[in-house]
Amino acid sequence: MKYVILTIKKMLRYLLKPLSFLPALGMMYLIYTFSAQSGMESGRLSLWISTKLVSLANRIFDLGLNAGQLAAYADAIHFYVRKLAHVSEYFLLAVSVALPLYVYRLRGFLLVLVAGLFCVAFAGLDEYHQSFISGRSPSIRDVGIDSIGIFLGIYCTRIGGFLGRKTVFAPLSLSRKRASKRT
Repeated sequence: MKYVILTIKKMLRYLLKPLSFLPALGMMYLIYTFSAQSGMESGRLSLWISTKLVSLANRIFDLGLNAGQLAAYADAIHFYVRKLAHVSEYFLLAVSVALPLYVYRLRGFLLVLVAGLFCVAFAGLDEYHQSFISGRSPSIRDVGIDSIGIFLGIYCTRIGGFLGRKTVFAPLSLSRKRASKRT
């Protein structure tokens, strides 16, 4: 019975490991979808989010802002909301790319290199894609802003993986070391 359970675990691991890249594909699709929006549509979405953020701050801090002031503050933070969206979506892409690579034992500088090059190349292709969309234009600065999120995501994955190996999954690694010492 023990060997049957071990065989099932190995088969599941063999089948599920490749599926760990599905979140990365989902994030790539989401980024592509956002980039396919026209300039007007994209601007309306980020201005709507800016307005919601200012309204939320108005409610939380009881600022008593009128509609004109809310609109002015939303317009003031609109640019930063757009750039924060770049950082956050590429942060999530980097985590969803780096985590499966980490599971496949790609660690250290090689993880940063492979995941970083892949994500930065995707950011460059995404900016190129925007050159074909009305009201949008490619920007090297946006690739740089995307890269901030990318490397934050990769390093958070590295730190989380390291801490996980030292705490949560430490018993598993200790049993492997004991088994290798016996042979």
